[in-house]
Parts: sequence; C-alpha cells; structure tokens
Amino acid sequence: MYYGLSKALKNLLPKKLFYRSLLIVAAPIIILQITISIVFFDSLWIKTNKGMTRALVNELKTFIVAYKDEKYDKELLTSLFKENLNFNIKFVEERVLPKKNNERWFSPIDRTLRRELKSKFSNYWFNTTSYKDLIDLKIGHSSGYFQFYIPKERVTSTSARMFALWITFPAFLLITIAILFLKNQTKPIVTLAKASERFGKGENIEEYRPSGALEIRKAGYEFERMRKRIIRHLNQRSEMLSGISHDLRTPLTRIKLQLSFIKDKEISKKLSQDVNEMENMLNDYLQFASSQSTEKTETFDLSELLKNLVNKFEKQEIIMEIQEKIYFDGRKNLLQRCLNNLMNNAIKYSDNINIRMSKSSNTISIIIDDDGPGIPKNERENVFKPFYKINKSRGDSKSSVGLGLSIASDIIRSHGGNIKLETSPLKGLRVKVYLPF
Repeated sequence: MYYGLSKALKNLLPKKLFYRSLLIVAAPIIILQITISIVFFDSLWIKTNKGMTRALVNELKTFIVAYKDEKYDKELLTSLFKENLNFNIKFVEERVLPKKNNERWFSPIDRTLRRELKSKFSNYWFNTTSYKDLIDLKIGHSSGYFQFYIPKERVTSTSARMFALWITFPAFLLITIAILFLKNQTKPIVTLAKASERFGKGENIEEYRPSGALEIRKAGYEFERMRKRIIRHLNQRSEMLSGISHDLRTPLTRIKLQLSFIKDKEISKKLSQDVNEMENMLNDYLQFASSQSTEKTETFDLSELLKNLVNKFEKQEIIMEIQEKIYFDGRKNLLQRCLNNLMNNAIKYSDNINIRMSKSSNTISIIIDDDGPGIPKNERENVFKPFYKINKSRGDSKSSVGLGLSIASDIIRSHGGNIKLETSPLKGLRVKVYLPF
C-alpha cells in the first residue's frame, strides 16, 4: 500500500520547514475565508442585490407605463418620481440608443441589472462606469428614449465592502502573527543546522546554546554533547600520536649515531636512508598535526592563493583557467599545503599541467590534469591511506613517505569537501577537488 504524496505534488510544495509550517497554518485560514466569502456573496449579497435591482426595474416599468397613460400629467409624474424615488429623469426626443455596449461581464451589478431589464424591456442601454455613484440608464420609447440617472446604492449594498474588510483584515492579522511565531520557532533549527554545518567543515565554533521548543532543545543538547565528545577524541588521538612521534625521535637519533660507527659503508648508507625516511614521516606528521590543531578559520581569496602557488613553481607548461575573486571560509595554511602537495605530485611526474578553478551556486571545484603515468583504478582509493606507496614509477621515490595525498584528503574532508582521482584527458591523472561554498 502506498502512503504519502505524489512526486508531482511534492515538487510543488516548499522545501523549507518555515514555509511548510506557514502553509499548514495559512492554508486552512485562507480556505475558510474563501468559503465564507462565497457563501456570503452567493446567499446574501447577490440575492440582496437581485431583490433591490428587481424593485428598481419595477419602479422604472411603473413610471414608463404611467407616462404613456394620457390621464397623468407627465411633468408632475416626473417630479414625483424624482423627489420620492431619487431619480433624475429626462426624456430625449428624436434620438436613438447608443449602439456601443459598456456592460461588464464580470460585474455582479451589471449582470443582475441586465437580467432584470431584459425581462421587462426590449430596448435599453446602461453604463455603470461613467459615474462613480450613478448609473446611466436609457430605455427606448417610440419617439426617443428616457434618460435615468440612478444612485448605485439603489442596486447594491454597502455592507459588502465592510464585510470584505472585516473578513480580510483578521486573516492577514492571523497570518502575520503566525509568521512571527513560526519565525521564532524555526530560528533555533536554523541555528542548529548552521552550527552542524560549520562543525562538519572543521571550523571552531563557540559554545552552542540550545533554544526553542523542548524537542529542539533536546536535539541541540545532544549535538553539543556529541561535538564535545568528538573534539575530545580527536584531541586525545592527536596528542597521543604526536607524543609517540616525538618520542621516536630520540631512538632514531641514537640509531643514527650508532650507524656512524659501522665500518661497512654500504650497509650504513642503506640503514641511514631508512632512518631518514622514518624521520621524514615523523616530521611530516608532526607538522600536519600541529598546524591542524592551531589553525583558525578565516575568509580569504582562494583564487589568489592558487595563482601564487602556480607562480611559485615557475613552470612554463602549466595552463591556468582560474575564476577571479572566489572567497572561501576555511583554514588558509592547511588548504595551501593541500594544493601544494597535489601540484607537487603533478609537477614531479608530468610535463604538462592544466589547472582549472570555478564556482557554482554552492560548490567550488578545482581540477588538476597532468600527462604523467597516472594511477591505476584499483589503486586510487589506496593512495589516500597513510604511508601507502605504489611500487611503480609514480610512487617509487625515496623522498616520498606516502603522506601527501593522505594529508590532502584529510584537509579537504575536514572542510566538508571531497577529492576524487580520475583519468585525465591528457592521458595522465585528473585530481578533482570539491569544496562547499
């Protein structure tokens, strides 16, 4: 059995919680007001107007019938109707009715008046728009036509405007109050979402204070507890690994001193190379751990940072397509080190390099293409592991300790981004870096 809304209807509904909540509150109010308005206009206003218009038309019919009767004084009859029924009457001789029809099909007054006049007269013309408070009505006669100026209040009730005002004003008032309350209720959720987003990007956020409804406060308290546990775990891990790495320097130094006393220079040289490699690993990790823990988030021009890195290498075969003025909130030195590692790898193993950076609505993308040997598909996930090296020409270097791509991936992911390796159009390696904007 299927439950829920159809996909087409879901696409029409708003995506944000505030607007969905507002729709839940405002929709019943609007539907109720529309229903009441329809019932009022159909059962009261239209029927009242119909009765008033019918009475008016009957009065006009009575006047015309009496006017045709020779036993009545026409001037006295016109004066009586004018004084008692508030009519302005004039007989126009030797004239015909206008042919242009100024009736409004959407106007209830025009529709009702036309319907009632049609039932009593065969030749008539009227206009309800020429005057603000009067209806211009002409009824044909044998030698001309009668000109009537009738107050609009004779065919319409003024209570309709007051009803429309009183039915509209409370609706807007209630919706405005609902907007204020909903804004106040959704604000803590937005604050919690922003704090989660910033924490996911690795930013240092201040003490988060939950607010709002009980359920939102509970979610906020749990988030704050989780954040503190994660920070405590990361700090303990970094301190432990930094301590181990720092303590390993002492035995390595002793090993280097003992190697200097070995008479076999070839063995001493090989062992020294291994010791130097281990020392490079420790230095790289200690540098990364210390910079990661002390680096603060700041806003900087990522385009300028990347251009400065490219210019530092002074390699003529680097082609740049970098969009100007792309500002990013992050840890500048860590991102500089990440991009430096990626460009070092490209320069070390290739001759031609293409670098592109662009910005979309919510993502910054950096693409580095080279024409080097590339990385096999089955090794592209492994190269992000710490101290992992491919036993091929691209990774078989004594100067490499296998931390470059691992550190680069860790930096990108700590900013909430992603890094991928693909085959380049230059037949080498393509590195794609995505950062949330």
